[in-house]
Amino acid sequence: MEDKKANIIAATIIFGLIVFMVVARVSLRLSKAFFLIVGADIAVILAVFVCLVIRGRYHRRRKLLENKFVSEGRELRIEYSFLRKVAGVPIKFKHKELEDATDNFKALLGQGASASVFKGILTDGTSVAVKRIDGEEHGEKEFRAEVAAIASVQHVNLVRLMGYCCAPSGPRYLVYEFIPNGSLDYWIFPRKERGRGGCLSWDLRYRVAIDVAKALSYLHHDCRSRILHLDVKPENILLDESYRAIVADFGLSKLIGKDESGVITTLRGTRGYLAPEWLLQHGVSEKSDIYSYGMVLFEMIGGQRNVSLIENGIDRSQRKWNFFPKILRKKLKEGKLIEAIDQRLVEAGGGGGVDERQLKRLVYVALWCIQEKAKLRPNMAQVVEMLEGHVVIDEPPDTQMIVVDLLSMDDDDDGGGGDCDHRHYRPKITVMGSDVDCNPPTSTSSSFSMSVLSGR
Repeated sequence: MEDKKANIIAATIIFGLIVFMVVARVSLRLSKAFFLIVGADIAVILAVFVCLVIRGRYHRRRKLLENKFVSEGRELRIEYSFLRKVAGVPIKFKHKELEDATDNFKALLGQGASASVFKGILTDGTSVAVKRIDGEEHGEKEFRAEVAAIASVQHVNLVRLMGYCCAPSGPRYLVYEFIPNGSLDYWIFPRKERGRGGCLSWDLRYRVAIDVAKALSYLHHDCRSRILHLDVKPENILLDESYRAIVADFGLSKLIGKDESGVITTLRGTRGYLAPEWLLQHGVSEKSDIYSYGMVLFEMIGGQRNVSLIENGIDRSQRKWNFFPKILRKKLKEGKLIEAIDQRLVEAGGGGGVDERQLKRLVYVALWCIQEKAKLRPNMAQVVEMLEGHVVIDEPPDTQMIVVDLLSMDDDDDGGGGDCDHRHYRPKITVMGSDVDCNPPTSTSSSFSMSVLSGR
């Protein structure tokens, strides 16, 4: 635009000088004054031409330099982006990029209490899962917890955070790699009505158990700050194209120092997977993750929720429940473990597809992991060694009682699995047998409402 204006001004000056010389020729004829005017005009015209030439050359050189800098800058940005990906550093996305990638957030993969996950495809063709965290205070806490926990860690069995989007107002977004086979719950619980998932074979279930143990061991022992996941459950364990386990969803995670034995935190988590010490408000540690992991092992073995409704009376007090770990322990003592496992595995392979040594090992590990006293539970590094057969596993002791979160006993047919916020909740604790009557008496000897129910 500036070049065009300069050319117009130059042409106007030259045209004006030529007209002036013609007028001077007519009025002054060939006098001395006329020749002086002609000489001055010619000098000015030459000066204008020289300025135009210099200006043109200057602009050509400037454009060449600009193009060179743009090209070098593009190469630097590509190199920087490549190095960020290699180093695993999350990329900051623009909201418009995520809108385009997810087709305006139409492909919903899953939804929780405070977040929704959408499938997307980036401009380079990479498939991603975009997690949208809603809510202001809770959303900010979950966003910070998740980024702090997962942004700097690299492990084959942990989900990879590719980037984030944090707008000044509105929801926050986390961009993860897309895991094609969904979450573990679709592969261990019968869900015919959903039309997806299936029955995971015994070999794959056992491998998933080892993968999850390795991921948690890495978080607990191999990071600069210990990372507590605090929401280990089948819904947060994903399966890749080879059915290897990927631990995801770090929205409730806590980072604690190497020298800290535990941390007091708000009681929030998922029904049926909360460790007793958390329910009793004694604080959490890596042993809380180990308890949750043990509960997941039971569900993988049985192909059912640990707490399930077996008699649905009209009166809420007449409802009865099954507690699967209690059943499995009873079958272990009777030497009939094969009767307690997911019957789809038995029917598919006639019982031959299940390695009974692996089954017994997995049951032992699960029972050790859910010991009521946290100090009796093994750490995750020991769990990995147990599952891989590097150490002999002693038979776990019988616990005096098994603590179960009564909030897992809601009206859902699946017997639990929902998220809950317990900030103002004082929990009720029960000891459950294989099937018990859900009508707990109260005790005035404790600040908590307790019931001691026998399974006999």
